[in-house]
Amino acid sequence: MTGEAMQTTAWLTGAGLGFTFAFGLVIGSFLNVVIHRLPLGQSIVKPGSHCPSCNTAIKPWDNVPVLSYLWLGGRCRQCRVRISPRYPAVELLTGCVFAAIAWRFGASPATPVLMLFAAGLIAAALIDLDHRIIPDEISLGGLALGLALVPAVQAGSGGPLADALGVAWGGALVGGGVLWSVAFLHARLSAAMGREFEHWPGEGETYPTPGSLDYWIWFPGMGFGDIKLLAMIGAFLGPWGVLQTIIAASLAGIVMGVGWALATRSWSSPFGFGPAIALGALLVVLVPFFPSL
Repeated sequence: MTGEAMQTTAWLTGAGLGFTFAFGLVIGSFLNVVIHRLPLGQSIVKPGSHCPSCNTAIKPWDNVPVLSYLWLGGRCRQCRVRISPRYPAVELLTGCVFAAIAWRFGASPATPVLMLFAAGLIAAALIDLDHRIIPDEISLGGLALGLALVPAVQAGSGGPLADALGVAWGGALVGGGVLWSVAFLHARLSAAMGREFEHWPGEGETYPTPGSLDYWIWFPGMGFGDIKLLAMIGAFLGPWGVLQTIIAASLAGIVMGVGWALATRSWSSPFGFGPAIALGALLVVLVPFFPSL
C-alpha cells in the first residue's frame, strides 16, 4: 500500500495495543500449526492441536500462547518430551509485529490487511527455513488476496479504484518480474558458460531449452517460490514498496548468509532466501526507506 492508506490514522491506547498483541499471540499459535503441517500436506484444521511425540490431544488450558509453555516448563504434560522453544518464539514474534503495525497505522482499514500480510510472511519465512520451499497456498493465495483487498481498502478510503488496481497489479508484476528477470538471465549465462549447480541441470540431464517450461521457471540457486512471494509482496506494497523490499532483502540476505555459514561452518551450505525477503517486506511496512511513496 502507498500514499494516504499507508499513513498512521490514529494512535491506539495502551489497552488497544495490548489487545492487538494478545491477538497476535493467538494468530502466532495458529501459524505454528501452519508452519508444521502445510509443507507435509496435512490439514491445518483437523486433527486439533496434539503433541507430535505422543499424539496426545492438547487441552485448551495447555494451549494458551506463551503462558502454557512457561507453566509446563517447556515440556508435554503427558510424555514430558521437550517442546521446541520456537513455538513461543513464533507467538511472541507475531504478537510484536501485530502490535507494531497497529501502533504505526492505528485504527485504519489498512491495519487488519497488513496483519494478514505479515502473518503470511512469517509462515512463508519459517517454512522456507525448514524445507526450502514456499507453499503456493501462501504465495499465490496471498497474491490473490492482495490484488483484491488492497484496492478495496484504498477505494474504500476515497482513492480512485483504477489507481488502486494499477498499484496492486503493477506491484505484483514488478515484484515477480524483477526477481524472475535476474534468475532467468543468471540461468542463461550459466548455461552459456557450461556451469552446473546442485540439482541444475541435474545428473545426466541437459540444460532446458526454450520449448520446455523448465527453461522459463527452473533456475539454479533460486526457487520459483521466491518469485511468487515477491509478486505477493508487490500486490500489498505496490511497485515502490516491493523495490524497497528487494533492497532490504538483499542486505538482510547477506547478513543471514554470513550467519548461516558460521552456524553450519560451511560457506557453500544452501539456505532459503524467503526469510530475508519476508524480513525486508516487514521492514518496509514498519520503517520504509521512502515513507512518502
